[in-house]
Amino acid sequence: MNLLEEARIDINDVDREMAKLFEKRMQAAEKVIAYKIENNLPIFDSSREADVIEKNCKLIENEKYITYYKEFIQHLMDLSKNYQKSILDQNK
Repeated sequence: MNLLEEARIDINDVDREMAKLFEKRMQAAEKVIAYKIENNLPIFDSSREADVIEKNCKLIENEKYITYYKEFIQHLMDLSKNYQKSILDQNK
């Protein structure tokens, strides 16, 4: 097996784990929007997003990945907000 094949196997393994974690994260977003609906809170909380980004970037050990991780986590939060909005719209 060559380096490319090994890398692709690693990526496939990570992608499988990420798919499970993505589902878990979206299930948590369902709980968040249920709470926000019940308590008449907005979907977007800029201070919470800033805290999430800052806290999670500290988990990245290799500094060359931080910029990309910020984009990644921001995109995840944007997907979560879009999903929460779709749930909110269904409950109107």
